[in-house]
Amino acid sequence: MAPFWTAGAWTLLAALGLLCCYSFTWCEASRTSGTTSLEKRQEQGPSSLERVKRGWVWNQFFVVEEYTGTEPLYVGKIHTDSDEGEGNIKYTISGEGAGSIFIIDELTGDIHATERLDREEKAFYTLRAQARDRLSNDPLEPESEFVIKVQDINDSEPKFLEGPYIGSVAELSPVGTSVMKVTASDADDPTYGSSARVVYSVLDGEKFFTVDKHTGIIMTAVADLDRETQDRYELVVKATDMAGQMGGLSGSTTVTIVITDVNDNPPRFPQKMYQFSVSEGAALGTPVGRVIASDADMGENTDMSYLIKEGGELFKVTTDVETQEAVVSIKKSLDFESKRTHNVVVEAVNKHVDPRFVDLGSFRDQTIVRVSVSDIDEPPIFTPADGTTMEVQEDAKVGALVGIVTARDPDVKNKPVRFSIDRSTDQEMIFHIDPDSGAITLGKILDRETAGWHNITVKAVEAENHTMASHSVVSIRILDVNDNAPELATPYEAYTCENTKPGQLIHTISVVDRDEPQSGHHFYFTLAPEASNNRHFTLQDVKDNTAGIHTQRSGFNRHEQNVYFLPILVVDSGPPSLSSTGTLTIHICGCNPVGEIQSCNATAYVMSAALSPGALIALLVCMLILIVLVLLILTLKRHRKGQRMAEDEEDMRDNVIKYNDEGGGEQDTQAYDMSALRNLYDFPEAKSCDSGPDIRSLPQWIQASRVGGGAEGAAAAATDFSLFKGYIRKKVEQADADLSVPPYDSFQTYAFEGTSSPALSLSSIHTLSTTSEQDFSYLSDWGPRFRQLAGYYAPGNPEEEGS
Repeated sequence: MAPFWTAGAWTLLAALGLLCCYSFTWCEASRTSGTTSLEKRQEQGPSSLERVKRGWVWNQFFVVEEYTGTEPLYVGKIHTDSDEGEGNIKYTISGEGAGSIFIIDELTGDIHATERLDREEKAFYTLRAQARDRLSNDPLEPESEFVIKVQDINDSEPKFLEGPYIGSVAELSPVGTSVMKVTASDADDPTYGSSARVVYSVLDGEKFFTVDKHTGIIMTAVADLDRETQDRYELVVKATDMAGQMGGLSGSTTVTIVITDVNDNPPRFPQKMYQFSVSEGAALGTPVGRVIASDADMGENTDMSYLIKEGGELFKVTTDVETQEAVVSIKKSLDFESKRTHNVVVEAVNKHVDPRFVDLGSFRDQTIVRVSVSDIDEPPIFTPADGTTMEVQEDAKVGALVGIVTARDPDVKNKPVRFSIDRSTDQEMIFHIDPDSGAITLGKILDRETAGWHNITVKAVEAENHTMASHSVVSIRILDVNDNAPELATPYEAYTCENTKPGQLIHTISVVDRDEPQSGHHFYFTLAPEASNNRHFTLQDVKDNTAGIHTQRSGFNRHEQNVYFLPILVVDSGPPSLSSTGTLTIHICGCNPVGEIQSCNATAYVMSAALSPGALIALLVCMLILIVLVLLILTLKRHRKGQRMAEDEEDMRDNVIKYNDEGGGEQDTQAYDMSALRNLYDFPEAKSCDSGPDIRSLPQWIQASRVGGGAEGAAAAATDFSLFKGYIRKKVEQADADLSVPPYDSFQTYAFEGTSSPALSLSSIHTLSTTSEQDFSYLSDWGPRFRQLAGYYAPGNPEEEGS
C-alpha cells in the first residue's frame, strides 16, 4: 500500500512533511499481496525458510494543525495490493479519534480529519487499520497500527511562566553585574523549524539594565546606581520566537529590581550646635539631653557610636541602642558658681565601615553640645569637707576653746551660716558651739582615761532657710596630762624558803599607769621610808619599768614570823611626778632540800590521842544539842500535819476509805465497824429525841440551808454564790499552805451538792445513829423507785419495836 495525494492547498506542505518518511517507506523489500504470500507459504510447507512479507504498504501520516478550511482535511490513503479496484474490500480504522476526528472512506481507504487539531494539545494519534472482505467481513490482512502526527505551525507566543519577577542588586555595583535570570517558554515544537527559538530584549528600563538575548540574564548597564536616589526599578522584558525574525510571536513580563544598601553615606548631625540646661544640684548620671546623627543608609549600616572629643571631664555620652541617640549625662558634680556654661564636642562614628568606599570620605561627624548650668540654693559647705580633727588638754577648764569649725554658703548671695551640735552625738553636753562663729568650747571637765576621743556632729544651716543644712564630723582628741599615780600591777605575793641565801631574787614587780605620756612611761622604784631600816629584803630597780626583790640575810624562821610586808614606793616621770606606795606580801615557807616549797603555814602541834574530861563533856553536850534539835523538828512536823488533817476533815471527798465487806444491809450494824465510815466528821450524840439531828454534824452548806428554814432559806442559799466562792477559797489556801504538795501547779476538783437539794445526803456515812429521829417521810413523794428506800428510813411503830 502506498499513499496517494490529491492536489489542493495543503499538498505542498504535506509533501514536504512526507519527504523524511520515504526512506522508511521503501527501506523494506517490495511487497507482494498478502494473498500471494499466503499461497506460496502454503505450497512450500513449513520447511521453507523464505521470509513471509506482508501485503501492506505503510507510511506515517501528517496533518497540519489549526486547519481552518470548510471541508474535511485529507490526511492520507491506506491501500492493500490485493485491492484490484473491484470494490470487494472494505477499509476500517480504530483507535484514538477514529470515527470522530478521523474518518475513512471504506471503499477507497482515504482518511480525512474532520476537526481542527492543535499540536500543543495532542501531538500524535495512534490508530489501527483493517482490510476486510466486503461480503464476508473477514479480515484479509492482519490488523496493523499506524500514527498520524500533527504538524506544528508557529501559533504559540513565548510565555514567562514564573513572572512577574523580583530581583535585587547592591547599589554602586559595576557595569555588567548579574542581577537575575528570566525564562520564557514556547509551546511550539522545538524540533521543527524556529517556532520555539526565543530571544530576549528590554522594552522599558534599558538605560539602567540590559538582558542577554539568548540566556535571559539581566545585568546592570550603569555603575552609579544609588539606593538613596532610587531604591527600585521596573523593567519590561520581551521574549520573541522565530529567533526574533519578522512574523515571530512575542510575550513580555515585568521585572522589579530592588537596589540594596551599602554603607556609602557617613553619619551627619542635622545641627552643628545643640543647647541644653541642667541644674547644678542634679545627681551624677542625670541625662542632660539627647542628640542624634542621621544616616542615609539603612539597616546595620546606620549603626553608629558616639564619643566625646572635648569636655569629657564633667560629662559622658552613651548610645541608646534602640533609637541610635547620643545621651549626654553628668559625670561629675556641676557648680554654677565655678562655671556656668560648658561646651561638649560629640562625635558620631559608623560602626560598620565598608573599606570599598573609604575613599568617599570620612565616615564620622561632630557637633557641639552647649550645657548651661542653672543656680539653686545650696546648703553650706564645711571646710575641710571631709571633717575636722581637734585636740584639747584633759585638764582644760570649762569654757576653754577647743577649736573652730568653718562653713560658708556656696551661693552667690553668701547668706550667713548658723552652727549647732547634734546632741545625739553629745548627749552629755560635754561641748558647746557658738552659733555664729562656730567656736567649740568645753561644757564639762574632761577625763582622758574615761574617753580619749569624742566624735561629735556639727550642723550648719542658712540663717534665712533652715532647710538648707549640712553636717560635718568633728573628732576631738583628749591630750593626756599626768594626773594618775602609778600603781603596782597586782597585789603581789612572794614566797621564799626558810633556808634562802642572801641576795637571792624572790620576785619581780611591775606597775601600771592610766596616763599615756607622749614620751612613754618611765618609773622609779624604791622602798618606802618606813621600810628604810628593813634588814630582811632589798629592792633593785632594773630600769625597764620593773624591779626585783632580793633577800638581804640568810635563814628565816617561819615559827617566829611567817609573813613580811614590804612597802614599795613607785614614782613616774611626770610632769608633774606622781607616786604611790604598794605593799608586797612575802611568805616564809618550808622547803625540801632541793628548794621546792612544801608548806607556808606555821608548824602545828600534834594533838594527843587521849582526850581530857573537859573535851569529853563538850562532845557530849554537842551530841545532846543535836538530839534535841531533831526531836523538835519532828514535833513541829507532826503538829503541822495534825493541823492540816483537822482542816481537811470537813470535806469527805478528800478522804476516801475503801472496804469490801458484805453485810446484812442497812440495818446490819454489827457486820462491820461503822465508826470507820463516820470518823470524817464528829457526830455528837443527840441530846433529845425531839430536837432532831445536830446541825453541827452536817457540812456547812447543809447547815446554811437548815438554818435558813423553809423554802425561803433554801432559795436564799441557792442564790448565794458566795458560799461556793468561800469554799473554793478555803481549799486553795489549804493547798498553798501544804508543804507536802509538789512545787508546781496542780489541778484539783471539789464538788458538793449545794443547798438546793431537799434530800440532803443519802449516804449512810451521815446517818447519826440507828435511833435517829430525822424525818425521811418525803422519800415517799419521790415515786415508786424510791419506795424501798423510803421504807428503810420510815420511822418505826412503837408497838413493833416493843414486840
